[in-house]
Amino acid sequence: MSDEKNSFKTVKSEENSYAIPKAKVGFTRGFFIPFIAGILGSFIIVGTCLSVPPIREAISDNFFSNSTSEEENATEDSQTKIENYTTSSNTAVSIAGYSDTSIAVANKVLPSVVGIKVTYSVSSPYYSYYGMNSSTATATGSGVIISDDGYILTNNHVVSSASNSSYYQVSQATNITVTLYNDETEYEAEIVGTDEQTDLAVLKIDKSGLVAAELGDSSKIKVGEFAMAIGNPLNMPSTVTTGIISATNRNITSDNVTYTVIQTDAAINSGNSGGALINSEGKVIGINTLKLSGSGIEGIGFAIPINDTISVYEELITNGKVKRPFIGISGRDLDEATAKANNLPEGVYVASVEEFSAAEKAGIKAGDVIVQFDGKDIKTMTELNNQKNTHKVGDEVKLKIIRDKKEHELTIVLGESK
Repeated sequence: MSDEKNSFKTVKSEENSYAIPKAKVGFTRGFFIPFIAGILGSFIIVGTCLSVPPIREAISDNFFSNSTSEEENATEDSQTKIENYTTSSNTAVSIAGYSDTSIAVANKVLPSVVGIKVTYSVSSPYYSYYGMNSSTATATGSGVIISDDGYILTNNHVVSSASNSSYYQVSQATNITVTLYNDETEYEAEIVGTDEQTDLAVLKIDKSGLVAAELGDSSKIKVGEFAMAIGNPLNMPSTVTTGIISATNRNITSDNVTYTVIQTDAAINSGNSGGALINSEGKVIGINTLKLSGSGIEGIGFAIPINDTISVYEELITNGKVKRPFIGISGRDLDEATAKANNLPEGVYVASVEEFSAAEKAGIKAGDVIVQFDGKDIKTMTELNNQKNTHKVGDEVKLKIIRDKKEHELTIVLGESK
């Protein structure tokens, strides 16, 4: 930068060094005086013309009108661009439109979402110190009305609270009540059926004329689209939060079960479980189930796609449980390193076989390695279960095993899980 400034100064200094030659007297008289006279004469003529109205108007019309027209056109073009830009921007990020959508969706779905309160007993060795055998506790959750005669879809973990540890024991629910939208009455609910594998359950209350939720098509949702969660977080009924669909077909493992879920940043908190995830049309696209929590984690919640719930809740209503195919083995994955170390192929190592199970009837033995099921290569228990779950109870399936370094093909008739 300093080099450029010095150069500029140098150039300017050189320009000032040139001397302007003095004009000779003869040149001034011969050229300068006639030139000045010509200019003065021109101004006199123009002034005279402008003093004549018709000429002045013609000049004014031709010159000034053209100038004004160009300015007006430029202004109109600029205004049009501004209006187009403004209109486009408003359409893309209209707060009013977003607000109207949220209000309409909330008004439509709120009557179809319920609060659930579960009462259960807790016992602990420490209670005996205070002369007590057990204590009563409550938990809350949410549910979605799926029929006008009182069937309600929720999560299994909302109503199945039984658990044991060395410090306490939690019983199954001793009482379940449901609270409807804008109705403080607590309706007694019965458990129609539960399914731990999908974390779904169905309740029933003795009431008709309810507003059943309209179900959407969760296979058509797109990342970035509007999403609303409605539920009963922290026992605050009919709470509405909004966000977007953050991801689809996300695999999340909880309590050793892997779920394929919808991810959303609509706020989901304790008590939202079993509530509705809704699209911009006011249709339920998921059942809110899980969230990630901890330091540095915010806005990561998950919902079971509604399409995955339909066959489950229909079977729960009909049978009280989901009939699933069953093989009857316990096994472990043989990855490449483990297989090589034990001189075995990659696949599922059969650790044990249940008595009278489909596996035993098919001739599967402990020590076998399952490498193929229904024509599909198998390397893990997850892959084996996924393939098994594409079939029904009673289906005949071919599977390939390795026993004593020899390949065998067996036929198994899938049993029913207990």
